Amino acid sequence: MSALNSPALFLTNITLEYPDGDGTVTALDRATLNVDAGEFVSLVGPSGSGKSSLLAVAATLVKPTSGIVTIDGEDATGLADKALTTLRRDKVGIIFQQPNLLASLTAAEQLIIGDHLRGKPLRAAAVRAGELLEVVGLADSARKRPHQLSGGQRQRVNIARALMGSPSVLLVDEPTAALDHERSESIVRLLRRVTDEFGVATVMVTHDTEFVPLTDAVATMRDGVLAAAVPTVAGVGAR
Repeated sequence: MSALNSPALFLTNITLEYPDGDGTVTALDRATLNVDAGEFVSLVGPSGSGKSSLLAVAATLVKPTSGIVTIDGEDATGLADKALTTLRRDKVGIIFQQPNLLASLTAAEQLIIGDHLRGKPLRAAAVRAGELLEVVGLADSARKRPHQLSGGQRQRVNIARALMGSPSVLLVDEPTAALDHERSESIVRLLRRVTDEFGVATVMVTHDTEFVPLTDAVATMRDGVLAAAVPTVAGVGAR
């Protein structure tokens, strides 16, 4: 458990079913996962096991068939669409496998536009963007556009962008899938650092088990069933 020891993400008995012809497919089968503030959990399992479905439910992008999603103490399950959008905007940072940066914007502008859409003043957003680009090691690249950045740098912009709203929960989907070993390790180490520094509850879906020891715990999924998270070396205090 995190040293901060306070709840940030609770997924309780989550079931997710999809129509399939005359029947249904169970993508998630009563999955339960609790992640504290400042805790970094990796989620592993074979393709099609339900990892991305669990992340989508945690992000409130997909409503579960049953079960409860609690984010920073608030039950998201029964919220109306407007309230759910506000909760997601203010409490959840999402890092997708592909950064999906806007080609015409600089690294700083990728971050600023999100805060501007949240209604924050441009000057304050620019200051925050500069601070976060420094955190992710891109202070000197603030004016560069995506085509001028490496794959690892684009993913760092993606991480900084997800942190702009000061989220309580950080959800990360295969952040190293398109990167070589060296850049992959640097990205996971960066996620480790921002989890500690910002006290977010981080869940990372990954196919690369080599970097699991950098996280506090690992949970395994198979056929929609989530096993209880097991502490890693980092999770028992050896970090």
